[in-house]
Amino acid sequence: MTHYRWPLAMALLFTLLAGCSREPISISLDQLRQQTHIHGLAFDRADSERLWLATHHGFYAVERDGKARRVSEETHDFMGFAPHPEEAETFFASGHPAAGGNLGVVISGDGGRSWSRLAAGVDGPVDFHQLTVSAASPNVLYGAYAGQLQVSQDGGTSWRILAKAPAGLIALAASSRDSEQLYAATQTGLLMSPDGGERWRQIHAERRPVSLVVASQGTLYAFMLDVGLLRAEEASRDWEVVKRGWGERYLMHLAVDPDNPQRLVAADDEGRLLQSDNGGRDWVRLD
Repeated sequence: MTHYRWPLAMALLFTLLAGCSREPISISLDQLRQQTHIHGLAFDRADSERLWLATHHGFYAVERDGKARRVSEETHDFMGFAPHPEEAETFFASGHPAAGGNLGVVISGDGGRSWSRLAAGVDGPVDFHQLTVSAASPNVLYGAYAGQLQVSQDGGTSWRILAKAPAGLIALAASSRDSEQLYAATQTGLLMSPDGGERWRQIHAERRPVSLVVASQGTLYAFMLDVGLLRAEEASRDWEVVKRGWGERYLMHLAVDPDNPQRLVAADDEGRLLQSDNGGRDWVRLD
């Protein structure tokens, strides 16, 4: 009977080794959508064929083959997410650890593989649902927590409260041209602050819910419910409707390819990823 035991033992060994493998498992975007939902996305600055996804259950990369793989063993709920505007492998995030509580502000310097606490934030550890980094001055970060707007001017190490956050805040974006200029998507319209969040004013005539606002290379994008995808130059803020006719759907997150401003990727309210190659006029679903 001994000669039967050796193949069985080897089979068990291979099974154990496979179970201990750290090789990431790739899944389809549809499978990912069924398992979690997206809180933030970005193009890889070093390779724009790769996308980064901050989700409710960890940090993922979407590769050229259209498959998603979890980058880190951490399964944090990354409620707030912001890529560094210059360093391809540096990301800032906030939210909740898998075990519960708040993360404070965490940072990854190795492409999302490992994360460490950078700061607790004021009255923290904070849970920034809105987090943004200034492309005009990458050491300046803004985050919203418990109805207050906080700012860091040293790369996220220390924070102070600026003012109350806008009522009904949904998304926050730092200007790509001026580190003190902020944009806010709210339940009652689109706002701009010229002084880091101390004063706000309406910058679109329609007072409808706005689900996202993004500033990239001097261009603003926003999605207004019942209107559509909007675009304007930061210098003028003359809004045009890029695409109407979304029906009941709306966009939650949007990223602009740093190498090709006409190429956009967005996540809608049902977790589907969409791509446009002509500045948002036409979209196809990523599968």
